[in-house]
Amino acid sequence: MTQRNDHRNDHLLNRRAALAGLAGLGATLALPSRAQSGSVVIYTSNNQQAFEAVVETAAKRLPGVKFSAITGGSGQLLRRLEAEAAKPQGDVFWSTSANTLGAFKHLLEPYRSPELAAIPAALQQPQNLWSAANLHVAVAMVNTKQLGGGAAPKTWADLLDPRFKGKILIADPANSSTALTILWGVDKMLGAEGLKRLAANVKVTSAAATVLRSVGQGEFAVGLTFESNAYAYVAGGQKEISLVYPADGTFTTPEFFALIKGAPAGELAKKACDHLLSKEAQTELLLAAYRRPARSDIDVSKLVQLPPLAGIKVFPIDEDEAAAKRADFLKRWQTLAVA
Repeated sequence: MTQRNDHRNDHLLNRRAALAGLAGLGATLALPSRAQSGSVVIYTSNNQQAFEAVVETAAKRLPGVKFSAITGGSGQLLRRLEAEAAKPQGDVFWSTSANTLGAFKHLLEPYRSPELAAIPAALQQPQNLWSAANLHVAVAMVNTKQLGGGAAPKTWADLLDPRFKGKILIADPANSSTALTILWGVDKMLGAEGLKRLAANVKVTSAAATVLRSVGQGEFAVGLTFESNAYAYVAGGQKEISLVYPADGTFTTPEFFALIKGAPAGELAKKACDHLLSKEAQTELLLAAYRRPARSDIDVSKLVQLPPLAGIKVFPIDEDEAAAKRADFLKRWQTLAVA
């Protein structure tokens, strides 16, 4: 094990000890506070490790604030925001891709955080309706024990092979921006026929977390997901799990969070947004949850063993087009997924 991994393991052990008192009941996670000067409710599709990383660093920056999380798929949470629009219950939505957020602009409040000075202009939304916390990379999460002696896929095109029929799992793109990004990218790269052939091979689950768990437990050979989620299994010591960055090019998308219009926490909600963009929070998110930071002042390769972005072939996708055509694409996918 490298010195870098030793340092990281020590960091996580200390972090777990520090978080031992963190309360987590059902879908709500809360930070005990010495002085309750306010509370912020975050609607989040992120996992517990990511939320805890934000809470731990917020304890230093916003010591009197209680954070709680309502969890679910990004699409599900955005529909919940829509239902609550007349009387908002949440303060910050975290997170999803622009291809999903675009249909819910009316639920968001423009806010330009001073922390955006460290975020590349290409990752900023012109109207300041959302901000990039990190950058996701699409991968195939492969359980090599479930390949039946066959070769692992190397490209998206490989996944169209009939030998993978029923062995690939993906989330429902209506609920998961991860799945929407991947399927939209496959459609653009391989065309309508390629998407149709992929649909014939995949099984669809309602929750993105099920993709990870099912591949990790050997129920499926391949899961289509984001790098940060799948790498947790590699870092956890499952030698049968590997990450495939397709050689024909993969898809990247910033992960955005947004201030909810009419947020009950008011100015405190804006401070929570500032914290999500801070160097402290984004560094901890990288260490604890393997999220590539949106900030330009964090050297990923010095902290975790993820391949440098420069070494990954990227197939560009138009997020604005994906957002504008999301509803039509989901209808088309639904006809393919049930065929």
